[in-house]
Amino acid sequence: MISPTERRARPFRFDRDTFTFANELIWQYRFDPVTGAMTTFRNNPPPTYSHRCFVMVRSARQFFFHARFEPGQPLAELQTYRKLIREVVSRSARKPGRETEKVVIPGYDCLRSFSRAQEPLLKAGLGGPWQSYFVRSHWRMVAPTGRRHQERMAQQLRQAFSERPAPIVHLYRFPRITINHGIVLFSFTESEQDIQFDAYDPNVPDHPVKLIYERATRTFTFPRAKYWPGGALNVYEMYLGGLY
Repeated sequence: MISPTERRARPFRFDRDTFTFANELIWQYRFDPVTGAMTTFRNNPPPTYSHRCFVMVRSARQFFFHARFEPGQPLAELQTYRKLIREVVSRSARKPGRETEKVVIPGYDCLRSFSRAQEPLLKAGLGGPWQSYFVRSHWRMVAPTGRRHQERMAQQLRQAFSERPAPIVHLYRFPRITINHGIVLFSFTESEQDIQFDAYDPNVPDHPVKLIYERATRTFTFPRAKYWPGGALNVYEMYLGGLY
């Protein structure tokens, strides 16, 4: 069993615990500035690393939970790093391991520097696109999602940081699926009007993004991105265990 002290040992940090490479987009998205209408065009040449947003957020938390970086140790051979990556991503994304049981990654100080130097190995080792499609909790998307549920979800996520660091959330619209995406939350600020969650978006590896819960409407909103026009969507937390 993980003690509360171990669980709160270190917060998830964007500058240390995220990948430097992106989940690439199959499409270019263009939004009409007046109506917000979206048109799409296939990227040419097509991307070589795509449909892996859920793979990447899961893997980021697996490295956060189960890897320990040791920059003072000498660099290892590629085969060693390949084996270490497989070991990390084979472990649970739902609960952290003990500090003494973590996988030691030699020669790097954090996931950010490791992914910059070993991008091909990580892309090959994290998992394929099918692992983004077949996620245990995706069934939840088809169930009705009311404002009361989203209000409870906002409070659940607000409280998560003291119990299970780096909560992963599914962002979606249904039945018209204009967004179906995963991000990692790592901090929040709140006011009388809203709760603003800071997040790692694997589609945008250069900087954090915001997920905003508006109290008055009991609605989550996600600002405009290169793949999303901005606006209201539904949210639920993933990797809780059981059917989630």
